[in-house]
Amino acid sequence: MPARGRATARDIFQWLSYLQYPALLVALGYGARSGWTLATAGDGGWATVYDDWNYVLLYAGIGIGLSSLQDPTKTQNEVSKRVWQDPRKGRWLLLISFYTLGAMVAGLVGAYLADTTVVNQLSLGLVAFGLGMVGLLKTAIEMREHHRLDKQPASSSEGSRA
Repeated sequence: MPARGRATARDIFQWLSYLQYPALLVALGYGARSGWTLATAGDGGWATVYDDWNYVLLYAGIGIGLSSLQDPTKTQNEVSKRVWQDPRKGRWLLLISFYTLGAMVAGLVGAYLADTTVVNQLSLGLVAFGLGMVGLLKTAIEMREHHRLDKQPASSSEGSRA
């Protein structure tokens, strides 16, 4: 049995990236709680629902941001590997970029123009979600660059024919 070496910074960040799952579970819990509140309380429970939506955005942003700590040289599963290897699937990066920019702009504009505490809190939750999406976008770009089959060294000889 080989002796275990010291963990590298990459290993530690990879391990910390797994904290995304508890954060996303908490976000899912708040989402379910808001649905339950809406179903049982009717019109009287909107204050609690807004608070829960804010927590959904905050915890989802934290969870998505923690996912950016993962090692971009590794894929989670075979499906993920096939997605990142296909150069046509890079169009998803535009969609992620749109969601990221949209969440941050809507959150910042909403926070600036907010007349009520509810709108202000939801806007700040959107900003936190957008910041988490920035981390996801960065990791997605790195994974795409690292795993694309058309950018692998073995296929670089095709580029010299042109």
